Amino acid sequence: MRTWTSAAVPEIAGPGERGPLHVYDTATRSVRPVHPESGHARLYVCGITPYDATHMGHAATYVTFDLLIRAWLDAGLEVTYVQNVTDVDEPLLERAERDGVEWQDLATGQIALFHEDMEALNVLAPQHYVGAIEGIPDDVTAVQRLLAAGTAYSLPSEDGTGEDVYLDLSTQPTFGDVSGWTRDQMLEVFAERGGDPDRPGKRDRLDPLLWRAHREGEPHWPGESLGEGRPGWHIECTTIALRYLGETFDIQGGGTDLIFPHHEMSAVQSRALTGQAFASAYVHQAMVGLDGEKMSKSKGNLVIVSALRRDGVDPMAIRLALLGQHYRQPWDWTPQILQDAVDRLAAWRAVAGGTVSTADGTTGVGPEASVIGTVRAALADDLDSPTALRVVDEWVGAGAPGDRAAVGAAVDALLGVRL
Repeated sequence: MRTWTSAAVPEIAGPGERGPLHVYDTATRSVRPVHPESGHARLYVCGITPYDATHMGHAATYVTFDLLIRAWLDAGLEVTYVQNVTDVDEPLLERAERDGVEWQDLATGQIALFHEDMEALNVLAPQHYVGAIEGIPDDVTAVQRLLAAGTAYSLPSEDGTGEDVYLDLSTQPTFGDVSGWTRDQMLEVFAERGGDPDRPGKRDRLDPLLWRAHREGEPHWPGESLGEGRPGWHIECTTIALRYLGETFDIQGGGTDLIFPHHEMSAVQSRALTGQAFASAYVHQAMVGLDGEKMSKSKGNLVIVSALRRDGVDPMAIRLALLGQHYRQPWDWTPQILQDAVDRLAAWRAVAGGTVSTADGTTGVGPEASVIGTVRAALADDLDSPTALRVVDEWVGAGAPGDRAAVGAAVDALLGVRL
């Protein structure tokens, strides 16, 4: 599937922390370095289900991982970035039926709008942007292997025309390692997050669906020995990551609402297939709320990126509003947060470009190097973007001494904010 177009990342120079990047790993519940010695960093971030426009929760997630990629690139690493798009799933089918449109048309339109939003927000594109439908042949092969190994089992579909396939979690001792959740915590959210705990015949209420047999009126694809159907939600990310990143990669990312079941199941399915750990670390963006509730498509309490853009809001102000919040802290979107970002962008742009003499008469040395180095250090410390923004604010408040163009390039390269 075609991805969006990335803007060039400026080259910057100067002293300061260039790695290793330290981030909070959900699986170990600790901040730790993620800086592969090979010099090649590999990242998988779960993409959208394209049934509605990009809201601030989505934008926060993709800006956070864009920040992570920029820190890795600045540290001299080669980065391979993979993102999926769940272009067939229950929410998409339900929304299309509700609106009286073809689900394929709904998906195509929303994917195009997502691309526009990402380009506007200056988010670097993944090298591999893969639709769930594209990955179905790999899903079929994976499910067949799990059945042959005895780590998956089949159940007749309700209409008796085919068989659904589930992973047998009793065969997987690492289940729960990613989230660290108790069984009660898992069951509390499993149904509302796409699970089917009450399906008759399942060996365990938490066993994840691997293959859904064709039902009348639902889209379906050839499944070889599995029969016609479509993959379960979690297996798509498992097989896409295995194909494009290998058996073990550096970071799997997404929102905190994906910790369980999606990232837990993706990881345990991969372990069942390969015997190896899936990701080395799991990094999660906290939820963005509105009026005290999580911002979500299902609730409809959304602040939409494209709507703000249509209203004339500069996308760089939107990006600054997101960077003003630390990725691990839940927060609520407010008009004041946006206004503060608009004001900050104006202040930064007012001093962009040129060189200002320092107190001792030198130019092009000193002050800008300190700013760039401190921004680098903040980002290397668990992507501390609020501190990075304050460093630039203080420099602007002090009259922006030194090489302003160098700081502008660093702001673009490290923070993704075009001045």
